[in-house]
This record gives sequence, structure tokens and C-alpha cells, in this order.
Amino acid sequence: MGRQRRYTPEQIISKLREAEVLLSQGRTVGEAARQLGVAEQTYYRWRNQYGGMQTSQARKLKELERENVRLKKAVAELTLDKLILKEAGRGKLLSPGRRRRCVDHVIGKLSVSLRRACRVLGQHRSTQRKAPAARPEEAALTAPIIRLASEYGRYGYRRITALLRMEGWYVNHKRVERIWRREGLKVPKKQPKRGRLWLNDGSCIRLRPSWRNHVWAYDFVMARTHDGRAFRMLTVIDEYTRECQAITTARTLKSDDVLHTLTGLFTQRGVPDHIRSDNGAEFTAHAVRDWLGRVGAKTLYIEPGSPWENGYNESFNSKLRDELLNTEIFYSMKEATILVERWRRHYNTIRPHSSLGYKPPAPETILPHPVAMAYATLQPLQLDGNSGQVLT
Repeated sequence: MGRQRRYTPEQIISKLREAEVLLSQGRTVGEAARQLGVAEQTYYRWRNQYGGMQTSQARKLKELERENVRLKKAVAELTLDKLILKEAGRGKLLSPGRRRRCVDHVIGKLSVSLRRACRVLGQHRSTQRKAPAARPEEAALTAPIIRLASEYGRYGYRRITALLRMEGWYVNHKRVERIWRREGLKVPKKQPKRGRLWLNDGSCIRLRPSWRNHVWAYDFVMARTHDGRAFRMLTVIDEYTRECQAITTARTLKSDDVLHTLTGLFTQRGVPDHIRSDNGAEFTAHAVRDWLGRVGAKTLYIEPGSPWENGYNESFNSKLRDELLNTEIFYSMKEATILVERWRRHYNTIRPHSSLGYKPPAPETILPHPVAMAYATLQPLQLDGNSGQVLT
């Protein structure tokens, strides 16, 4: 049996008109259908669908059907795109790796094509197909990052980058951050910042340090040993260099202990121009004020209830508590004294300080200048044969 011919709406309307003429001449429906070359059932179907229509109306109906099909397809595509975006979840897919994993998840969940999933999620197909290749030194760089992060649990990736450069790595901080995030390393959020005390004319009640030994600051920090007994620490810092001059640790500290600590520091490092403190009894005692005046150091007392005016020392005390006091158990005063002094030396000689370009306040050797490279290499350190210092 031959293939059945398909007629356009215009041809169908023309045949229906021919059938009307034949029927008006007394022909039966069967005879008219045979004259047209179609089955009788086909004639009735044509008459129900196109009876009484003009050619222009049939053409318009065909266009409407075509438009309806197009709209249905567009709605289906938009619905599918919405399902893909919904399956991708909330949040931006910023990195190619996250997009790659999301595309694989969507393809497995909704059984859509790779082309469609990449187009909706904004991932180039070549990027999706290309498997990321780790650099040969990636594992060698990851190991010291994890080691330093484990040793200094309160340091972020920028200070870890500075420590890596001290060890001889020439690495970009962005790469350290990427490895940091990939390994799930994290530092808890800091406390919110506080404002300062301002005068009516907009000036701040604060003498800013301008040179070494210009302004010192000292304050007390309290902690407890394992048996619950309290002990105090007197911290003294140079606000300009950020160096911690001394930390005196004892069960009780009075004004005489403050004078004893300052005497040793003044003898060794010289007398500062100013020394800043709060209004504690140990600092405002007549014996302390008179003695400081006689040796030539001016006192700067902050406003009561305004610790942010002694910001340098408060910041140092928070780092001392965050990096040492909150992480160690002190079973005796001897252990506390040794650990506090060891941390002070580490703070001065090794710990990178953000305000100093991620260099320690008083390094024991000359450190190489930080170099921001797109790759990570471990360069051998060159030492001076006479002084033994590290050469840049």
C-alpha cells in the first residue's frame, strides 16, 4: 500500500468546496469522497475541522497553532531552567570547581544534557570537561600550611603566608587562601570594634607615637592557674614598634612591682617620652607618678571607662589572651611564667604583624622582602658568612 498523501489546510478547503458542488449535483457523500480521492471518514473529519472556513482563516489558524507550539516549548524550557537553578541551591557559584560539581549534580538529578546545564549555570563546557590538574608542588605547599595553622591556631591565611615566606617559600597570598579554604581551615570571627572618645572639635584624645621610645603603654591582664587561683601579668609595649618590652607575671602585682619592672626597662632601653595607662591604683599611685616625673617620663592617663584610648595595649592583651591564655592550662606559676615569656619572644621575633607589613616587631635576623608570585617555590636561604644573617 502506498504512502498516504498529506494535504495542506488550503488544499483541504479547496477539496471541501469541490465536494459541496458535487453534493449539490445529487452525488452521495461516498461518491464525492471517491471523486476527491479520499476516504469517507476523512471527508467527515475535514468537514468538522475546516467546514465553512476560508483559506486566509486556515492560514491564520495554522500560524496560531505554530505559535502555540513555540510557546509551549518556551514554557517547558523555562520550567526546566527553573528546576535546574532550584536544584543548584542558593548562593553564588563563583569558582569553576563549584560550578563543575553543581553541573554534575544537576545532570545526575534531572537527566538534562551537559550543554543545557552548563548554559543555565554559566559554566563553559570546555571548563566542565577539563579535569583540574594539581600543580606538582601543591602537596609540598599544603603540608606546611596545615602545620603552621595547627601550630598557630589563631592566625589567618595572611599571617601564615608571612610565615611561609620566612621559611623560604615565595608564594602568593591568594594561593595560600585557596588552599586554606580547600582544607577547611578557619579562624573564628573577631569581636566588634568600638569607637573612640572624641572632643567637640572632632579631635581624638590620644597622642600618637611617632618614633621609638616615644610612647609606651602598660596594663594588667588577669588569668588563673588550673587550681582556680588568679595571677596577674603586667604588659609593657612600645606603641610605635609594637614590640612587647616585658611581661611580668606574679600572683599579686603592686605599684612597687610596676616600678621594679620599669626600672629594668629604662636601664636597658632608655626612658620613653610618654607612658600611657589607665587609672588603676597601681599606675596612679603617688610613688609611681613622682618617680616617673623624676626620671623624665610624662604620664598619659586615659579617660575612665574608655579602654579604647589605650588601643595598642588593649589589642596586644587580646592577642595574648586569644593565642596563649585561652589555649593553655597552667598547673603552676612557674609554668605560667615560662610559657608567657616564651610567647612574648615569639610575638617579638616570629609572629607577623599586619600593621608592620606582616613582619615581626623585632626579628632576630634580617628577613627577605615579601614577594607576591603566581607560583610557590621553596628558595634556599642565603646566609652572610661573617654575620650569619639571612640575605635578601
